Amino acid sequence: MNILVLYSSRTGNTKKVAEAIQSALPEGTPCLSMAEAPADLSAYDLIFAGYWVDRGTANAEAKTFLEGLHHKNVALFATLGADPTSDHAQKSLDEGAKLLPKETDVVGTFICQGAVDPKIIEMMYKKFPEGHPHGRSPERDARHAEAAKHPDEADLQRAFDFAADILHWFEGGGQ
Repeated sequence: MNILVLYSSRTGNTKKVAEAIQSALPEGTPCLSMAEAPADLSAYDLIFAGYWVDRGTANAEAKTFLEGLHHKNVALFATLGADPTSDHAQKSLDEGAKLLPKETDVVGTFICQGAVDPKIIEMMYKKFPEGHPHGRSPERDARHAEAAKHPDEADLQRAFDFAADILHWFEGGGQ
C-alpha cells in the first residue's frame, strides 16, 4: 500500500503532527510539505493532508492544494490555536473537507491545538481593540499561553493513534 503524508506548516506545529502520523505508517512513507508534493498522486492509495487553521478553514497554501487534490481517499488533519474540542475546531475541519473535490472520500479527520505564530498575535492585538473577541485580554493571553504548549507529547500520540486507526481501517477494506 502506498501512502503519502502532506502538510502545510507556518510555525512547525503541523509538520510535527505530520511526522507523528508518518511514524504510524509503513516504513518509507513519504512526509512532505505541500509545496514538495509530487505532481502525479495516482500511485498513492491514501493521502494524509494537513493544514493550520486560518480564519476557520485551511490556510491559503493548503486551501489551494486541497481544492486541486483529485484523489479518492484523503485523511485530513489540522492544528489550530483554539481548543481542539470546540465547535470552532470541528467547523474548521468541516470547512477543510468542503475544499476537496466531490469525488474525494474523507476517510478520517484529526485536529489538535498548536502554538499561534507570535506575529499573528501581534497583528491581531494591533488590529483589534481591547474588548474585541480577537483583541488583547487576560483570557486571550491565557489562551495563547496554553496554545504555546502544543502540540505536546499527548497530542502527537493521538495523531499517531489516528493514523494507525486509519491504516487499520483502510487495510481492512474500509469496513
